[in-house]
Amino acid sequence: MTAAASLTVLPVADRAVVLRLSGPLDRYGAGMLGRELDLRLARADRRGLRLVLDVSGVSRMSDEVRDALDARTRDLGTGPVLVSGARPEVRATLTAAELPGVRLCPTLEEALAAVCRATAAGPPPGAEALPEDVRSEVFGLRAKARTSGLIGIAQGILLARYGLPGPEEAFALLRDGSQHHNVPLRVLAAAVVSAPAPHAAGEWFPGRRHLPPPALALPDPVDARDRRQVLRAAVYAAVTLTDADAAEIHLTDHTRQKALVLEAHHGLDAAYRDCLALVGGPPAVCARAQAAGRPVTVADVAADPGLAGHPVGLATLAAGSRAVHSAPMMTAEGACRGVISVHRTDPGRWLEPGEEAALDELAAELAAWRSWYRRTVVLDALEYVHARGGEWGAG
Repeated sequence: MTAAASLTVLPVADRAVVLRLSGPLDRYGAGMLGRELDLRLARADRRGLRLVLDVSGVSRMSDEVRDALDARTRDLGTGPVLVSGARPEVRATLTAAELPGVRLCPTLEEALAAVCRATAAGPPPGAEALPEDVRSEVFGLRAKARTSGLIGIAQGILLARYGLPGPEEAFALLRDGSQHHNVPLRVLAAAVVSAPAPHAAGEWFPGRRHLPPPALALPDPVDARDRRQVLRAAVYAAVTLTDADAAEIHLTDHTRQKALVLEAHHGLDAAYRDCLALVGGPPAVCARAQAAGRPVTVADVAADPGLAGHPVGLATLAAGSRAVHSAPMMTAEGACRGVISVHRTDPGRWLEPGEEAALDELAAELAAWRSWYRRTVVLDALEYVHARGGEWGAG
């Protein structure tokens, strides 16, 4: 690169390495860029990270630089390098040739959001052979990793959006929004990643209406703004309504292509919760119900062709469950917001028509509540973050 060009590594997140390029990148910089890419791609591959090139500060890019980028990315097995913020003249250079190892994103925020949509890894191999205390530690570390990656991406988005000094300030902004509106940090981070970028400095969502929460027919009164309280009460209600031995609630996650995330549970062991923490699709019964948009019953997990011998089925049986019934949380518009699943230790269909109808009603109420919570409480928290971030940037 010429003397006027520069490269900076941004300390953004533990899922991505961001290289910020600036200045003119002419043919003399092609060799230097190639060496940088060789180094950064190798390091990113060893750490399981994605490489993001922020070229919003690049005023000019030569064909030689584009060819150097193509040569280093064409045969990547870890997914394309994300290139963000290209100006029209730079974008014209990049799109003048086919670059299979490069994906263009309009902004750094959108590139980081794309990184976040990658599906989490499956269960740790051999975990079942570990001592119980070590298994618990492994499961805890995996749960933390699932959350910390998302939070790190949100930090990067806020850092880029508001010009914050570093990731610590971005985390402080997230934490303040979480505490001020009692929204779990992971939920707020997911909203930062999935919500469209604000178009105005004043409000993130101008003109939105604040509606009252929908009715929840739960045994005990709950604060509809308290997410944890609502889900805890709902999972106990599911057990009571269906005379089940265990129950769980999964909610959809828009940052992971609507995968199901385990949010509440009762009577299920740590190994099962780890295996079903993030469900991307069948054969899990909850994923079948989500895909079908209607309740699904597996009367005997041990005899089910999709579950018998599958890690999900083995984890279910090891948790003492032989029969599972899942009811999707469907909105009036036909969207699935999550799934309630109940378990029985004995095989066979056990739900009476009245019990199944009661569970369906609870699922519908939770779907309406989830939609309201996202449109109201989460957006309130995002507005708070936007106002505070704007003050920080203005200062």
